Amino acid sequence: MSANSPALIRARWFDGQSSQARPVLVGLEATSKGPDLLLHLLQSPGDAPRRYAHRDVNWPEAWSAKRHQEALIIDLNDGGSLEIQDTARWHAALASVDFKPGLAQRMQTRWPIFLGVFAVAAAGMVLFYKYGTPWAATQLTRFVPLSWETMLSTEAMTQMDERMLKPSKLPKERQEQLRSEFESLIARTPASLKRYHGYEPKYTLQFRRGMGANAFALPGGSIVVTDGLVETAQREKIGDDAIIGVLAHEIGHVAHRHTTRMVVEQGVLQTGLGLALGDVSSVISMGSTMLTGLAYQRSHEREADCFAIAVLKSSNISTAPMGDLLLAMAARRGNSDEDDEDDGKKKDDKKDEAKSAEAPASSASIASAPEQPASKPQARSEADIAKEEGMFSLLSTHPETVARARELKAGISPHCAATP
Repeated sequence: MSANSPALIRARWFDGQSSQARPVLVGLEATSKGPDLLLHLLQSPGDAPRRYAHRDVNWPEAWSAKRHQEALIIDLNDGGSLEIQDTARWHAALASVDFKPGLAQRMQTRWPIFLGVFAVAAAGMVLFYKYGTPWAATQLTRFVPLSWETMLSTEAMTQMDERMLKPSKLPKERQEQLRSEFESLIARTPASLKRYHGYEPKYTLQFRRGMGANAFALPGGSIVVTDGLVETAQREKIGDDAIIGVLAHEIGHVAHRHTTRMVVEQGVLQTGLGLALGDVSSVISMGSTMLTGLAYQRSHEREADCFAIAVLKSSNISTAPMGDLLLAMAARRGNSDEDDEDDGKKKDDKKDEAKSAEAPASSASIASAPEQPASKPQARSEADIAKEEGMFSLLSTHPETVARARELKAGISPHCAATP
């Protein structure tokens, strides 16, 4: 090939052993696996060119289809590199040998391809988040030992007893009655509802006070019911079927291993984000963890509701009282009736009475005023509950209370059909 051949491009060659550049002519030769690069040394015009196979060249990308870079650096697998100044001729030479650019280059130079790849990637991430992550977490949870869940549950219960919970004041007879109904409910639970075959946690029911009307499940089978929940059902005259429904819901959390799955889901999601986005910042990581955690918890709550509906139906127990109790708890949320708070109020009242007894006679006008009955906080209506929750629905760990209660009263939920 002559130096004037249009297929040859002037360049500077760094052999990787010396800092001094040598002038060369670069040519391209088409092959079935992509073009090879031929390097002609100007200092040795009679010698055969050095050949670099297609795979031995780090082919530089083009950033624009209309405007080429001012200079190109081509890395070679032997540690050397080429510096090409006439980038227009370089790209013309690539086109002449039918060079196929990679997807990354085509995305950078063609908007339709970029938008298409972006749409596919976005759809893939949404599908991974909505279906892939829960599915992978469900499968991986099978390998988490029950002993780990039991240890985690014991530690969590110890910390809550030390910091926020107090011993129950429910009569022992009442506790034993509910515990008997709880054990009977477990015995009647159909085996077909078990999410993980071979997973046999030891279910226990415990009673505490100190956090309002509530019930929660810990991994490994521990379920806690507060005095406030039992007293709310009694005060609203709802009946024990409602409490049994709540217990079935919490059993569902254990059977589906929701706490363990939540831990695994976050790990799978973070791994997926890292693979898709590379170096994920702490802000993105924290934000995705919080928002997706809330979304997955809402999904878990629906699964537990479906579990409860199935269990209660198999035992010929109505799900309507559970919906009534759910609304009653939401209506009085924030108006705590816990005994420990009442005790504190009583102590404050006694202090106020003592101060009043020591007050001077000049305050007789206040004392002679008619005594006003203490006003009780009014329970909120369904509309109030729905309005309040609607403002913060994305930041809630539970689905909307009113909608859940209506589904429980009807004994059917649209989410249950999709529940495995």
